[in-house]
Amino acid sequence: MSAPQYRRVAAFALAAGLGLSLAACSTKSGDDDGTSADGKVTITVDCMPVGTEKDLLANWNADVAAFQQANPDITVKSVSVGTQCNNPPDFAARLAGGTTTDVFYGYMTDLQQVLDSGQAADITPYLNKDNISTWDDVDPALKSVFTDGGKTYAVPVKNYSMGLVYNKVLFQKAGLDPASPPKTWAEVRAAAKKIAAADPSVAGYADYSAGNTGGWHFTAEIYSQGGQVLSADGKKADFNNAQGKQVLQNLKDMRYTDNSMGSRQLLQWGDLLTNAAAGKVGMFIGAPDTTQAIVSKFKGKYEDWAVAPLPGQDGLAKATLGGGEGYFFKKGLTDAQIKAGLKWVAYEKLTVGKGQFDYPRAKPQNYPVGVPQPLLFAKDSATAKAEFDLRKANANVDPSIYSQFEAQQLPIKGEPANAQAIYAVLDSAMSGVLTDPNANIDTLLKTAEDKVNQLLAAGS
Repeated sequence: MSAPQYRRVAAFALAAGLGLSLAACSTKSGDDDGTSADGKVTITVDCMPVGTEKDLLANWNADVAAFQQANPDITVKSVSVGTQCNNPPDFAARLAGGTTTDVFYGYMTDLQQVLDSGQAADITPYLNKDNISTWDDVDPALKSVFTDGGKTYAVPVKNYSMGLVYNKVLFQKAGLDPASPPKTWAEVRAAAKKIAAADPSVAGYADYSAGNTGGWHFTAEIYSQGGQVLSADGKKADFNNAQGKQVLQNLKDMRYTDNSMGSRQLLQWGDLLTNAAAGKVGMFIGAPDTTQAIVSKFKGKYEDWAVAPLPGQDGLAKATLGGGEGYFFKKGLTDAQIKAGLKWVAYEKLTVGKGQFDYPRAKPQNYPVGVPQPLLFAKDSATAKAEFDLRKANANVDPSIYSQFEAQQLPIKGEPANAQAIYAVLDSAMSGVLTDPNANIDTLLKTAEDKVNQLLAAGS
């Protein structure tokens, strides 16, 4: 995960149970279907930047104006939803009350919640180059995340995938070559040991183990082994095996045999990045824009960091965890509204040189340009090349920081169904192996397996 973008299952249940009443955000009212007699179409869209993000909000409003000028039959009404779309109870209440906007934002892990709410339209028939000119170049793996039963319900607009984030200064201090980062977990262990030996106040390698982030990283690490968290049909846990044991054994070896992970554990997202920004972490796994968070939120330096492909057990990872977000379309919209919404999403989120890819605009505003995220387009596609060229031409962040990561993009594997509930269970396995030198890996995995199977059975 690039930023703390994860929803709590408990929060969904709580908000739905409250029966909150919200003013409807849809353009529909009575017989009004959002399409006027003269063919003009109105759509509501959420997740405009908040007022404190002055430049971003100004950019959004400018984009709406430019889009409407180019499409005079379409009116886009931006709807603010408070702290936007990172507020789980608010999102759940809108779903439960049927008060989402016509085009509404959700995380990739929200698909099942949205489907359960009955609020999403099947947009499969509309997904073509007429409505989204770059659709054929969007990474198929990202499209599949929003697909269920052969039907697609959302358009991906952001994504991340995991790599190895490492501190070049600490590498040099430990006698390691920053241009040659570890490619296997054995090499990660060896490098972590050297980093910690060079400076005992530093964790050579750090990892999460609380707040659902531990389970999230366990998932990334078992993917790197070629494993998975759930069976192919999604009905059973599938991590209590040799691959899951290897994940925990790697961590236990670094934590207690080598003492290369530091004594402070039970880290969540901000904890680890605070330590990293202070120069106290040699390596961790994360998306490329964790470097952006280290700089913007925690006052670190871009030049200290680099990102490499995710290590695996016998070479680079067999797969890397990816996730992100997209826009859903409310059930009941007219054909014209769906097409209008797709055109807006395409303009703002999937067109090189526009919206989130307007790098010439972002650069003078001092927003970071050069971070390879979101990587929405298939690697060898024409759109991917155009995005790369424009990003490179306007970079205000040294692109060499990410060159190895970008040059060796690994297969992306999405998050499991019921991800946050599963991550909460797997936190206990991660925290157990990182806080107890006598922890039994078999017991930790068996306990987690039983709990996840109970969870899945209750939801079936």
